[in-house]
Amino acid sequence: MNGTNNRLQEYDLSLKNLLGLNDSKYILLNTNLEQVTTGSCPHGGIHSAGPHIVKIDFSSSVNPLGVSRSAVTKLKKCLGTLSCNYPDPECADFKENLIRYLDGRISIDQINVGNGATEIIHNFARSFVKKAVIIPSPTFCEYELASRRVGAKAKFVPLSDWEIDPDAILDSAKNIDAIFLCNPNNPTGILSNRSIYKILERSNDSTKILVDESFMELTDDPKAHLSLIDKVSEFPNMVILRSLTKSHGLAGLRLGYSISHPRTARQLSMHRIAWNVNGLAQVAGIIALNDTQHLRRAKNFIRKERKFMFQEIQRRLKSFSTIRSDVNFYLIDLHRGNSLKLRDYLLRWKGILVRDCSTFRGLRKNFIRVAIRNHHENVALLRSLESIDH
Repeated sequence: MNGTNNRLQEYDLSLKNLLGLNDSKYILLNTNLEQVTTGSCPHGGIHSAGPHIVKIDFSSSVNPLGVSRSAVTKLKKCLGTLSCNYPDPECADFKENLIRYLDGRISIDQINVGNGATEIIHNFARSFVKKAVIIPSPTFCEYELASRRVGAKAKFVPLSDWEIDPDAILDSAKNIDAIFLCNPNNPTGILSNRSIYKILERSNDSTKILVDESFMELTDDPKAHLSLIDKVSEFPNMVILRSLTKSHGLAGLRLGYSISHPRTARQLSMHRIAWNVNGLAQVAGIIALNDTQHLRRAKNFIRKERKFMFQEIQRRLKSFSTIRSDVNFYLIDLHRGNSLKLRDYLLRWKGILVRDCSTFRGLRKNFIRVAIRNHHENVALLRSLESIDH
């Protein structure tokens, strides 16, 4: 990897000067872990670097097939009406369709709908977190941010072989308000079903457990849309979180939901603001839930392209290796490389944006996270990495 580092250092990576970035864009591009403690949380996406710079965005882990065509067609027809009327503050039609999508296994009083899953994460913290929480590391930074905003301390428990460590979490679960669990985990992309069930079985009933399944429907499991839904009655302290942003490609419209015991759902809803979900998102969500073929095609596509990328990286590259994944994104180990320099190099010279993982607590500067994109774009990433591989 020393050759790769030398190759990267041949270039002046001052994006601020060469690409004409203003100060605010440059600061966004060079985020670090300190942001979490100062009230923000670094994310990927074209706006983390500047839309005019990014040609291919591998940093956002959304459905590679995008939004359902049926949803786009419906939105075009309804745009005028939806734009001039207030949306349903209760999202009643969306909830009814969600119940059918989940095979009638839940009731309407178990559902909360949010402006993306992130809103529900913060409402969960406002509702149930007071003093301390447990968060695996590395994982999604909004759990830490939401907890700190309500004045709570976070106990970080490292993953074990890239998976959630149930014993270590349970050993630390004294005098805490909540446990945040991401399944499959972000940024590792690995499922920990058995570990999470063990934590649910052995944890104190007074400890609320948020199980973030935002990427669950993009895993290989044909019954992933049900997951732990049947266990909500068994574990009234559990809140299951889902995101149509990821699974159904609605990142720009923002739509997420949670499933929990009715009493827990009522507590959670007390922090919801009126009209938190816009009318376009509600209609798009209804169509997306009913277009099961679109999701099925996406899952098959992800499985095929992930296999292709893993095989080709192993076959063609010496300085990079993949970490196993169950979903539509994966980690690439740069061996002795620097993730920040690699991100800046790919962005400047190739227009490719990858997720620098040095901003994830618990990950070093030799990992990047990349999403599954279409085949042409995946090949472009492969060739870009190959061009600096030594």
